[in-house]
Amino acid sequence: MKKVCIFITLFFVCEVFSQEKSHLTDINKQIWEPFTSAFETFDYNLFASLHREDLIRVSGNGKHIQNKKDYIKGYESRWSNSNRSQTISFRFLERIANNESASERGIYKLTLNPNTEQEQSFYGKFHVLLKKENEIWKILVDYDSSENNTINEESYNNAFAINDYSKY
Repeated sequence: MKKVCIFITLFFVCEVFSQEKSHLTDINKQIWEPFTSAFETFDYNLFASLHREDLIRVSGNGKHIQNKKDYIKGYESRWSNSNRSQTISFRFLERIANNESASERGIYKLTLNPNTEQEQSFYGKFHVLLKKENEIWKILVDYDSSENNTINEESYNNAFAINDYSKY
């Protein structure tokens, strides 16, 4: 009987981990991969498609809240006139997901003019809340902050890789 209880417990733990891993894999494909692509190709239409119409965007550094229209308009303006290259990458502190909602906290690294003498990297801590819309993940709330410039390369490296699902 004890072996049966242990087996059942292990089965449920593995099943829950498998389901959450599946959600995180979908989120990576539907949010983080296109988010990265949008940043690196200055595609504000792709970027806009990742966000719900009722998006709440919070800038901790700027101490302001925006709706989707104003948030995307800012990127359209910046990216339409950009003549530099940039990359963005993400590492995670916490990822929680179920069938319809997710909360993801982590550190991003934005690098301007990568692999040049003018290369500069900027870091921030983010927290996004995601919601499925027609079976597709979308960003509902997006908050970020450099926390008074205390988020740095060390913070970034201490967070977990995007595909390291065992940490969550």
